[in-house]
Amino acid sequence: MTQEPVPEWLIAAWERLYIVSNGSKPDRSVNVRNIQTPTLFGDCRIPKDRPNYSCPLHELTDAELGTLYAQEGFSGFTTVEGDVTTWHHEIDYQPPDGSIDIGRIEIAAGRNMYEHGVQSSYMEHWWNLASGDGWYFGVKVLRKLPDGTTRIHEILSVNGDEFIYARNRPKDLPMANSMADLIRKTNASRDQILEYLDCEVSHGYVLGGSKHWEIQFSTLPNKTGQALEFVERIVVDPQTGAVSHRKNNPDEIWAFPVNTLKTEDLVVLFPGKMN
Repeated sequence: MTQEPVPEWLIAAWERLYIVSNGSKPDRSVNVRNIQTPTLFGDCRIPKDRPNYSCPLHELTDAELGTLYAQEGFSGFTTVEGDVTTWHHEIDYQPPDGSIDIGRIEIAAGRNMYEHGVQSSYMEHWWNLASGDGWYFGVKVLRKLPDGTTRIHEILSVNGDEFIYARNRPKDLPMANSMADLIRKTNASRDQILEYLDCEVSHGYVLGGSKHWEIQFSTLPNKTGQALEFVERIVVDPQTGAVSHRKNNPDEIWAFPVNTLKTEDLVVLFPGKMN
């Protein structure tokens, strides 16, 4: 299904400055980035006091794994009706809780935007880091399932110099109020907890400090400061600018629903050769 582009005022790389919930004081304890393209979006929310572990999940202690329960990250597509925006989560780090991610948007002076809760009482103050100058890119990867259906596996959303990449876990999580609630009510074993947490949502910069596609922070802490390996699977024809992928998995279906980049930019960002 083709998604209708969202209004230009929403297309940006956004940083949330704070959230006020139910009349409480402004909460600035979480690093929040939202990348909005004309259709696809990604959102990464990592508590500022979460440790940055350098080892993979399976090497963390049970207590260290517990520090990852509260983080959030999701990706999918966005729809807008008037001043009401709905973010449709196709990949979500947290389990589904039955709610809809919907907010009423108030565009303020300068680079400010306020999101007001529709289903709950909150207000988020967002700051427009950059509007991308019209340069957007997005990828969706689906995987075929044994029953003939497909499931979203990966989404990459790029706005200007910033990106959010999301990689789904193999199976959907059952409904729960939160990750901690899911683990508690399922009496999850360590192996189950590792499966629950094995969902990557990473924010970063297309041209990072020392490398292309450098991850700034991620739901998988050991990814921080690393290059995004996903983009190595994207290839560009330097003559035509046609974008494709390395055909390593016959069960994958790739789509490039967002691409306003010129050929000369694509070959810089995706230097891999066609196969």
